[in-house]
Amino acid sequence: MNDSLIALVENLNRDGGLLDEAAANLKIWLEGEFLTVASTGALKDLLESGNVEELNNRFYKKIAFGTGGLRGRTIGATPTTGEKGDMDETGVPASPAVGSNMLNEYTVTRATVGLFEFSRKHLEAQGKGEVPKLVIAHDVRHFSRFFCELSASIWTTCGGEAFIFDGPRSTPHLSFAVRHLGATCGIVITASHNPPHDNGYKAYFADGGQLVPPNDQSVIDEVERVSFDGLQDYLKIDLEKVSTLGSELDDAYVDTVVETVIDPGAFVDSGLKIVFTPIHGTGAISTLPALDRLGVEALLVESQMIQDPNFPTVKSPNPENAEALSLAIAQSEEIGADVLLATDPDCDRMGVAAADSHGKMVLVTGNQIGAMLADYRIRKLKQMGWIPEDGTQSAALIKTFVTSPLQDAIAKEHGIKCINTLTGFKWIGEKLHLYEQAALQAHKLETGVDLNYDSLSQKERSELLQKYSTFYVFGGEESYGYLPTDAVRDKDGNAASVIFCELAASLKKEGRSILEYLDSLYLQHGYFLETLGQIVYEGAAGAAKIARILETYRSNPPTEFLESKVDRFIDFGRETVSDPDGKEIPKQDLYFLELENGYRYAVRGSGTEPKIKFYLFGNDAVSGEGELEATKAKTKASLESLKQAILDDAKNRAES
Repeated sequence: MNDSLIALVENLNRDGGLLDEAAANLKIWLEGEFLTVASTGALKDLLESGNVEELNNRFYKKIAFGTGGLRGRTIGATPTTGEKGDMDETGVPASPAVGSNMLNEYTVTRATVGLFEFSRKHLEAQGKGEVPKLVIAHDVRHFSRFFCELSASIWTTCGGEAFIFDGPRSTPHLSFAVRHLGATCGIVITASHNPPHDNGYKAYFADGGQLVPPNDQSVIDEVERVSFDGLQDYLKIDLEKVSTLGSELDDAYVDTVVETVIDPGAFVDSGLKIVFTPIHGTGAISTLPALDRLGVEALLVESQMIQDPNFPTVKSPNPENAEALSLAIAQSEEIGADVLLATDPDCDRMGVAAADSHGKMVLVTGNQIGAMLADYRIRKLKQMGWIPEDGTQSAALIKTFVTSPLQDAIAKEHGIKCINTLTGFKWIGEKLHLYEQAALQAHKLETGVDLNYDSLSQKERSELLQKYSTFYVFGGEESYGYLPTDAVRDKDGNAASVIFCELAASLKKEGRSILEYLDSLYLQHGYFLETLGQIVYEGAAGAAKIARILETYRSNPPTEFLESKVDRFIDFGRETVSDPDGKEIPKQDLYFLELENGYRYAVRGSGTEPKIKFYLFGNDAVSGEGELEATKAKTKASLESLKQAILDDAKNRAES
């Protein structure tokens, strides 16, 4: 039967618009012996119907590691009858979509075998006789449990040791578990806040952080070496040798979340009233027990407490979007809440709205949340004597280049370093690993003693790191990801929820609100405003447009917008850029443009979604409290005009 299907591929490639790359990948899949009957049937349906657009999108490339792993569609834009099953009635598809560019049993199998081979060779190179140990967590998305169990089964089939949870867990929970169990690596099955049709496979290394160079490329190389022939041998799931983790690890992680609070006394008699929603995801699993231990009762958005892969009450399960918080906002205003907190499906991100003086909830951006948390925590650490009152260059705030420069100003005012990294929390995790290793090595060189870093308290770590390396005080990125301590090596929506409640409680006891605190930062440092412009280009044709925009920015960068000339163009893919520690920033297709009026913006293609992003930064001086609102309005209008001009220019480049 496959000969006839291959003939259809050739016909569609010749006469029907099937891309050469898609045709080549289709032939590999059809000529192999690894496809199940159901998968072959799905391809037969697509080929016989001549659905070239769907075939191109599924096969125009191989799904590849991006910012830490795989991410993409697991449900086709037009799923076949067999793939859908009774999805129209139940909302649950029968099987993942077949395709080289899809997340399915075949792409997950290749990734897992490749990750195992990398881990095995890494341990051998270190002279360790142990077998590779893997921990896997998953969120609530379609096929997440299936991919989790499949990966665990593959790992033990290869000869390794695998651990899974008894149900969904958050991404930071997995990062913690890798370190806590001394695992070689970890996997989270998640697509974070992507649409319901997506899923992902996010890989972590022994330090609890996402894969970074050179390990990420080494894993990719191993995955590419995995032959399609023989994949069928891994597809039957056998959990006999797979271990299921108990409540002890959950309790240990919640302990760590609670310990991120600097001043537990802030909650006592604060009267803080909060509303919380996990937006159908994993957030309630650890956030609520942590808040309970701190004596905080969260009022819940009950309709969004149900774990549901279709996220039925929102258009997108992204706490960055106002629509996703509409139910929580209505409930918060009805009961007079001080703050509402929302986490995304895998609970690595957290969004916030805070009450204004009239009881109306105002959305707070990721940049603003990060700035307030950074300032509050640095002040508290100074009060506690953890860092010197006048600051130290042995302490650092870490953020991404596309996160608000207000945080750079806060760090400078407090006398500590501000480290900027590439986009993606894996780069912040890498810095934490480097700081840890430098401190341990310097301590051993001086004392001859090997320290167990994970056994040290946060206070002990602060002393060790400031003496020998750099103490991490806080970190985050504009896309609503924050990390208060280095006990976890990825952004943590559970810990972020808890420490934001600490900030809100502390302010309420002082008679101040979140929004008043934010304005006080503007009065001190100037008004900073950020906005994001983005263009979505789906599928194979869309990928080409994104590539064209990025290429033309390099070959022919803009010279002027709205009569303001571009003073500086920084090409992170060609120029050598180093951080304050002297570490060279890896090359990446990221561009920064600075205008003569002081505004600036960055351009990059998303590593996880089919879009190109433009990060805009505006700031203006504030002469006094009476001028703040006028300055806000002026800056917003200027930034919006600049955004429209940039987007118009990008669309022209895409079509050129």
